[in-house]
Amino acid sequence: MRECRTMDEVREEIDRLDRQLVDLLAERSGYVDQAARIKTEEDQIRDVPRIDDVIAKVRRHSAAAGLDADLAERIWRGMIECFIAHENVEHRRIQRREAG
Repeated sequence: MRECRTMDEVREEIDRLDRQLVDLLAERSGYVDQAARIKTEEDQIRDVPRIDDVIAKVRRHSAAAGLDADLAERIWRGMIECFIAHENVEHRRIQRREAG
């Protein structure tokens, strides 16, 4: 992490990170779209054991990276809910297209 001396420098760094995060979220979204295609039933989309596994991994990595694990969990749970909603929409779109 760069040592900033002004708020402008802080904002520049946050903007830089936001661009990287958007790129990573776009990549994650692409994999969610693939999952929507692969899953045959809508009730497969919310996979609680998988969510629990992801959260456990995020908490471990957060602690190692110096990020508050509770904060990371709240962020990831929100993100996961958004992606589940997106996957549901995508899954329905695919099913309608395949039904013809």
